[in-house]
Amino acid sequence: MLAKLRSLAVLGIDAFEIGIEADISEMLPGLTIVGLPDGAVRESRERVMSAIKNCGFQFPNRKITINMAPADMKKEGSAFDLPIAIGLLMASSQIEIDEPDRFIIAGELSLDGTVKSIKGVLSMAIKARELGCGGLIVPKENALEASVAKGMNVIPVSSLSEALDFLTKNIEIRPFTTDLNSIFNQARFYTIDFRDVKGQEHIKRALLVAAAGGHNILMLGPPGSGKTMLARRIPTILPDLSLDEALETTKIHSVAGLLDTSTPLLATRPFRSPHHTISDAGLIGGGSYPRPGEVSLSHHGVLFLDELPEFNKNVLENLRQPLEDGKVTISRALMSLSYPARFMLAVALNPCPCGYFTDTRHKCSCTPQQIQKYMSKISGPLLDRIDIHVEVPALTYEELSRKSPGRDSNSMREEVGNARALQLQRFSSEKKVFCNAHMESRHIRKHCNLDKESQELLKNAIEKLGLSARAYDRILKVSRTIADLDRSEEIKSQHIGEAIQYRSLDRKLWMG
Repeated sequence: MLAKLRSLAVLGIDAFEIGIEADISEMLPGLTIVGLPDGAVRESRERVMSAIKNCGFQFPNRKITINMAPADMKKEGSAFDLPIAIGLLMASSQIEIDEPDRFIIAGELSLDGTVKSIKGVLSMAIKARELGCGGLIVPKENALEASVAKGMNVIPVSSLSEALDFLTKNIEIRPFTTDLNSIFNQARFYTIDFRDVKGQEHIKRALLVAAAGGHNILMLGPPGSGKTMLARRIPTILPDLSLDEALETTKIHSVAGLLDTSTPLLATRPFRSPHHTISDAGLIGGGSYPRPGEVSLSHHGVLFLDELPEFNKNVLENLRQPLEDGKVTISRALMSLSYPARFMLAVALNPCPCGYFTDTRHKCSCTPQQIQKYMSKISGPLLDRIDIHVEVPALTYEELSRKSPGRDSNSMREEVGNARALQLQRFSSEKKVFCNAHMESRHIRKHCNLDKESQELLKNAIEKLGLSARAYDRILKVSRTIADLDRSEEIKSQHIGEAIQYRSLDRKLWMG
C-alpha cells in the first residue's frame, strides 16, 4: 500500500515543500530512503522503528521504500521523522487518516515516541501559510515560534501517539495562537544604556552619526578605554525593528538553531561579536550543507569585530561582498544559496601591539616597524569600506569619578530616528537604499552638492591626507548624515569638517 504526506524542508532561510511517500511491498525486509537524504535523514530509520514499537504499533516486517520528492533537492535534518513514521503506519494499514494531505507535518522523534523540537520552524510556518494548507503539525516546543506566522493553524503535539490520535480524530487539539503585537512590544527592551558610559562624549557623537546614517565605524584606542562597552550599546540607539525586519532576522536565527523557545520573535537588533579565531565559514557562512554565518546572524543589527588585526586577513577580506551588496552568496556543487547580510560593522583595535602608542600615561614599547606591521594587517580596501574612523582616548580620573550620568540611549535613538525618517523620505523611490550609507555614486551626485567653501575644504583634505576615491565618497556620505542630524537640506562646511575628522586612519602616521 502507498501512503502520501506533506512536509517541509529549509533551504537558505526559506522553506520548500517535500512530499513523503511510503510504500510497502512483499519482498525481503528492509527500509530504503531515496531522494538525496543526508546522514541525519538516513538515521531516521532507527528512530522511527523504535518510536513506532514503543508507541504500541508494529514495525512492518517487509520491504519499505520512503521517497522524498523533489528527488533532486538534498534533504537534511531530523524534521522528517514524524511524517515518515505516520506514513509507515498508514502504508501498513495500522491507521487510517482522512485527507492526509490536508496537514503539513514536521518533527523529530526520540526512541520513546516523544516529538522533539526542530530548526527553521518559522520559515516552515510562513511557507505553509503560503501553500494554504489546513494546518501545520509541529513539536510542542516549536508551537510559539510557528504561531508568529499569523493566519496559520499551528497544531502542537508532544508525541507520535498524540499526533496519530489527532489525525484519526480521536482527540481534538486547538490551534496554538499568540498575540504577536504584544510579544513584539514586550520584547523591545535593552538591558544596557549609553548613560552607563562615563565621558567619551565625542565618541558617542561619532556613534550617533554612524547609527543615523547606517555607517560602519572603527574605534582606535588603548586597552580599557571603553571601545567594547561603547560598541555593545550601538543597537540601543538604532531605530526599532519593523515587524518585517524582525521576521526576517528571526528566520535566520531559527534556521541556525539559535532561537530560544521562549523567544519566538527577535524584537531587538542583533549584536554579534565573534572571536578573532573564527574561520571563513563561521564568519561568512558555509559548510557542506550551508549554514548562515555571523554576517547573516547580525542582519539588521551590528557585527562587532574586537581586536581587528588579530583576525585572519583572508577572513577579513571576505567581508567585502556583504559590505557592498548586503548579502552573501555561497556556492556548492549541488546548490547555490544567498543569505541576507545587511549589517552595521563596528570594529575596534589597539594602535600598536602593546596597545599604548596613543596613551599619554603609558610608555609604548613598540618600534615604528612593529606598529607599521601591526596596522598593515588591515587592508586598505577594507578600511575604505569603513566610513568613520575615530580615536578613543583613555579616560581621566575626573571622567571616571564623575557621578552625573551620560547621555541616555533614548534621546540618542530619537535623534537617529529623525535623521533616518529624512533619509527614508529622500530615498522613497529607491528599492535598495534605506539610509545614507547605502548610497551609490549617482545618489551622491544628486544629494551631496557642496558650496564653494565646502569644496575647497574637502580638496585640501584629500590632497594632504592622500584619500582614495572611495574615501572621498565616504566623507560625502557622512557629511550628508551630519547635515540630516542638523535638519539641514544643504551640506555646509562644518558638516564636511566633522566628516573629515572621522578619517583618522587615513593619515600617513597610521598607514606607515
